[in-house]
Amino acid sequence: MKKKKLIIPIFITIIFAVTVLLIINQNNRYEKTDGKELKQLVQDYSAGKKSATTASISSDTLTVNTLENDELIYRLPKDEFFVSFAPYLTETHPCAIHNLAGCRGELANKEFAVYIEDQEGNVYVDELLTSQQNGFIDVWLPRNKDFQITISYDGKTTKTEFTTFKDDNTCITTLPLT
Repeated sequence: MKKKKLIIPIFITIIFAVTVLLIINQNNRYEKTDGKELKQLVQDYSAGKKSATTASISSDTLTVNTLENDELIYRLPKDEFFVSFAPYLTETHPCAIHNLAGCRGELANKEFAVYIEDQEGNVYVDELLTSQQNGFIDVWLPRNKDFQITISYDGKTTKTEFTTFKDDNTCITTLPLT
């Protein structure tokens, strides 16, 4: 009888210890970096200054599969959302989660007039931006908002709406310039 009374507390202790270890392991899987370093890392992969097999950026994480077959996972800033746009004239590709090391837009190194405002009319971007060598324009915006973007290039314009909530797309390629 005494053995049965001891087994239950021991079993509960083991379950608790395993749970704590799993939580600690989950938190340790992320690479340590601050927001400024992370943004520079994203910029370097997007601009082709760093190489990787893949560098996918979701609403919450940047997951890099290195050329050495290591997987590095970085948490994105809690208050900022990354989104990348590829306006196009004739060619595009379907995309939801942007791959900094793989996605290509057709209009590389071109200057665009970019205007982004939220649904309350607050303007976040109103400037000329040059697409990178991958044909994308990257921006960081506040999380949990609804936005409208207008992009103009060579007398042509495109508009769309997008949001920056958890699990929203970070790659927008549905921007035909007409």
